[in-house]
Amino acid sequence: MSSRPPASPPAQGSRLLLLSLLLLGTVPGPRPGSAFYLPGLAPVNFCAEEKSNECKADIELFVNRLDSVESVLPYEYTAFDFCQASEGKRPSENLGQVLFGERIEPSPYKFTFNKKETCKLVCTKTYNTEKAEDKQKLDFLKKSMLLNYQHHWIVDNMPVTWCYEVEDSQKFCNPGFPIGCYITDKGHAKDACVISSEFHERDTFYIFNHVDIKIYYHVVETGSMGARLVAAKLEPKSFKHTHIDKPDCSGPAMDISNKASGEIKIAYTYSISFEEEKNIRWASRWDYILESMPHTHIQWFSIMNSLVIVLFLSGMVAMIMLRTLHKDIARYNQMDSTEDAQEEFGWKLVHGDIFRPPRKGMLLSVFLGSGTQILIMTFVTLFFACLGFLSPANRGALMTCAVVLWVLLGTPAGYVAARFYKSFGGEKWKTNVLLTSFLCPGIVFADFFIMNLILWGEGSSAAIPFGTLVAILALWFCISVPLTFIGAYFGFKKNAIEHPVRTNQIPRQIPEQSFYTKPLPGIIMGGILPFGCIFIQLFFILNSIWSHQMYYMFGFLFLVFIILVITCSEATILLCYFHLCAEDYHWQWRSFLTSGFTAVYFLIYAIHYFFSKLQITGTASTILYFGYTMIMVLIFFLFTGTIGFFACFWFVTKIYSVVKVD
Repeated sequence: MSSRPPASPPAQGSRLLLLSLLLLGTVPGPRPGSAFYLPGLAPVNFCAEEKSNECKADIELFVNRLDSVESVLPYEYTAFDFCQASEGKRPSENLGQVLFGERIEPSPYKFTFNKKETCKLVCTKTYNTEKAEDKQKLDFLKKSMLLNYQHHWIVDNMPVTWCYEVEDSQKFCNPGFPIGCYITDKGHAKDACVISSEFHERDTFYIFNHVDIKIYYHVVETGSMGARLVAAKLEPKSFKHTHIDKPDCSGPAMDISNKASGEIKIAYTYSISFEEEKNIRWASRWDYILESMPHTHIQWFSIMNSLVIVLFLSGMVAMIMLRTLHKDIARYNQMDSTEDAQEEFGWKLVHGDIFRPPRKGMLLSVFLGSGTQILIMTFVTLFFACLGFLSPANRGALMTCAVVLWVLLGTPAGYVAARFYKSFGGEKWKTNVLLTSFLCPGIVFADFFIMNLILWGEGSSAAIPFGTLVAILALWFCISVPLTFIGAYFGFKKNAIEHPVRTNQIPRQIPEQSFYTKPLPGIIMGGILPFGCIFIQLFFILNSIWSHQMYYMFGFLFLVFIILVITCSEATILLCYFHLCAEDYHWQWRSFLTSGFTAVYFLIYAIHYFFSKLQITGTASTILYFGYTMIMVLIFFLFTGTIGFFACFWFVTKIYSVVKVD
């Protein structure tokens, strides 16, 4: 059978849905004389004969849930009528894995190290199309082949990959392989059906019921320790076994016609071989998957693009700070006589109103509290990811880390909200604490709960079990809320933030503004530059979530995070200065919304991405895509808005503290 690879580029191929799967760098490997491994990530040694402490002979293959690029709904392995494991312990999943819909289960495929097997029968499934139950199972199998659902198998905590050539004879290793494929009634080969000319019958499904597995190992230098697995690759094939009891893996492909009736038998088989690989060490065994991922050169382009924007903005800010502000301050401070003071102009004019409490100060302080929580959480998570603590083999670690950090960061949220609410002259401190604890997390949880109901109704493995929902609520109510109250207690106990200038009793009238200094145009302009810094990185993040591509470039992401913080700050300061010069002192909400507007551009980009890049079909999948996107947009809005506000607050405090005011 020909094994000509699919011509589709990697971007179209289905990959693993795991933001947390692959991170920058690899797991620290064994070095002579050192035995430092991250928890749960020590290598396992294998040998032909079991030696109790030193090495294992049996290799277990685990199966993860199946997913598709054309549907947001993943399904557990047991939802399909494949060969099931008779016994075996299911690995326990962490919070991140459960939230991502991962369901790892034991499989009926059992191997012994270095023992070659050829065309071994796993099980046979028989369907009688006249029986309603059998027809339902077969229809589900057909539907999953039509939507190109992919298997994800795991050996020794590594994905079993299917490697094939794509354009320019580049090798691409996909950490999944399809259940089967479909030839349309017009004879058009869909998805993986392009790999062989044997798949040619119209309106027919071809199921990959045989896999050729090859496991590569590296012998440990010490000799007595056995070997370590460094790669597991497979090639899916389709055979209509002539003798099902004694399969020989020959004959035509296993076809299931759409019009087929009567009895259909599918025999599942596998072949396994072992090969020593001297060049790959256990510590770098993930590299071959990462190297097949394209786009690293685009990442550098995006970083350079972002840095140019940052340099441009920094130049503008520096010019304003050093030249214009310096001149302004020197001129203001030289005015001695009262006649000169009468002729004040520009930003000094509004010194008596600059720290006037904003309207809806309660809501702004609550947003600032939640934004601070998200800002610190993102920084710490990305920092750990860069150090490699949330490593490739540690599935779900990224999500678990983010959720735990968010829960523990209730104290800074309560403190910041209380401090600013007090400085805005607010006195309803109970309402402030309750809103900080429940408003933003409540919106996210409500959205998440509705999405979960849809997943549950569709029978998807991504539906969070009831027990996990209770656990998330317990983390929120029993840990996060009390910590927010503690933070708020200290925030209210402290004196209100001291401002460098006094606020006049009578508010000053704001003169007629030009089009550019009106609030809305400024806010819309403010979000463009920060978005320009991140949109290329955004493409890879959306790909990793929706197109099941691996995301591992956390070094790049951390750099982009720092650039985003700088850009948001500088763009907001710049616009804030122009508004103050136009004698408009309502800077608090405007600074928050100016950089927060980046989230609106993010939403527009996500809609564009949905229609131009994704092949998602079905109402449920579409609702889920936009439901989860809204959660991301809200989090991003609070995160960027908070950066803008703090930058502007610092700027305003700084410039009014150096100018003499009578």
